Amino acid sequence: MKVLLSLLLIAGFHLQYVAAATWYFLRWNTPNSASQFQRFSMQMTVPNLQKKGTYYLWPGLQDTANTGVYQSVLDGRSGTWWIGSGWCCSNPNLPWGDGFNVDAPDVVNITMTHTPAPNNWTSTVEYGTHTATNTFPLGNKNFNQAILAIELTGVTWDFGELVWENVVMVMNTTSTSWCTKAPENYNSATKYTSTGGIATISGNEVTCTIEKIVMEGPATARLGEGYVIEGDGS
Repeated sequence: MKVLLSLLLIAGFHLQYVAAATWYFLRWNTPNSASQFQRFSMQMTVPNLQKKGTYYLWPGLQDTANTGVYQSVLDGRSGTWWIGSGWCCSNPNLPWGDGFNVDAPDVVNITMTHTPAPNNWTSTVEYGTHTATNTFPLGNKNFNQAILAIELTGVTWDFGELVWENVVMVMNTTSTSWCTKAPENYNSATKYTSTGGIATISGNEVTCTIEKIVMEGPATARLGEGYVIEGDGS
């Protein structure tokens, strides 16, 4: 499966093809094709931005057809962190949502929720008095992957730990193993710790709660290097 291999978010609210990015991400997958994520929420602690560069740190949901990623992105290209939500990158071609600037060690609340009537997804990003809420017509997407990602182009992982707390995923299933087992660690690239992974069943939905995830840095075997994925332009 691919995650934004060729088209990346550009915070000027347009899109641009980028040949390669370095990826670190943890991923949770649905147990079968009938299951979909219904909610994805967490708190992100903003790390120190060392310099202006193409840093994208984000939680997101990807669909079964790999048509794109619904995400809330912490973007460091201006030299100051900016966070906002949107759909990247095509099918459909949607305008990016509102956002605001943040700084370390701000703790940002992020929520992505499916609203069946009308059939949309709504994102809310909050810190202090700042709130950005946007709704996107993505209800027809079958989101089968929940992702916590670090996406770097032309820069390295130099901002220290990325801390996520109160990570909650809701899925329309009665299976719990996807929650209680360790997430997929793409290419074993990320050194991380996780506390929690508790599943509760209510009706035909499972709520998975993870108290804390700390993405500490590149795995020792590839310290400072990461993994490069070449974009194919598709």
